[in-house]
Amino acid sequence: MIPNHIADLLNAKANHYNQPRFMLLDPVQIPHRFSKLQDIEIMGFWAAILAWGQRATIINKCTALIDRMDGAPHQFVTQHQDTDLKRFLDFKHRTFNATDALYFIAFFKHYYAQNDSLETAFLDPTAAAGQSTNVRGGLEAFQKRFFGLDFAPDRTRKHVATPLRGSSCKRLNMFLRWMVRHDDRGVDFGLWRRISPAQLVCPCDVHVDRVARKLGLIQRPKTDWQTAVELTQNLKELDPLDPVKYDFALFGLGVEGEM
Repeated sequence: MIPNHIADLLNAKANHYNQPRFMLLDPVQIPHRFSKLQDIEIMGFWAAILAWGQRATIINKCTALIDRMDGAPHQFVTQHQDTDLKRFLDFKHRTFNATDALYFIAFFKHYYAQNDSLETAFLDPTAAAGQSTNVRGGLEAFQKRFFGLDFAPDRTRKHVATPLRGSSCKRLNMFLRWMVRHDDRGVDFGLWRRISPAQLVCPCDVHVDRVARKLGLIQRPKTDWQTAVELTQNLKELDPLDPVKYDFALFGLGVEGEM
């Protein structure tokens, strides 16, 4: 049972940090530069995958990707010529390099030739709509589909996590939060409605993990998929329909040094 003073803290901080003014320093600003669904999906996914390191660097790297795609990601990935891909040969962010970038583009080209929205790729194929306990089945299906092209590089697999390997899948869970959660705050997009906010799993990055442990919301010693599920289950005590809204509180408390 979450003590009242901790519940009050989390509710207050979720309200405080779930505001557009905090997007200026966060990678979620990248997909907010677009209004077209597919552009939001592509750059939201890319911003989430590249979200490690200094936030200013992440934003700069994503801006460089947008520039290389002539400011129109969906149009570029579906209509580019082979010669257009040369501009990605010098792209690098930490261990993410040109090989990875070119495969991402190849996947998007193949996928959007057959689908209107990336949401379909994250649906759990083993469950009826809205019936999965959480997004685990969808994440596993997505990772398999993402690397389904016969030329998928082995080195790129480390950039797209799956619960099957025990990963907390923090970046993919963050991307799903952006796409699925819907409120009137203007941060998360709420564009996808076939996945419920109640099915989301809290992104468990270093800031969230540290604060959640201090507040007694995590007991599991190591940080993995089960840790993220444990945290989410505890947050459901406060809001069973939208537990991941408390990501704002936990991350904000951590990154702003309030704990």
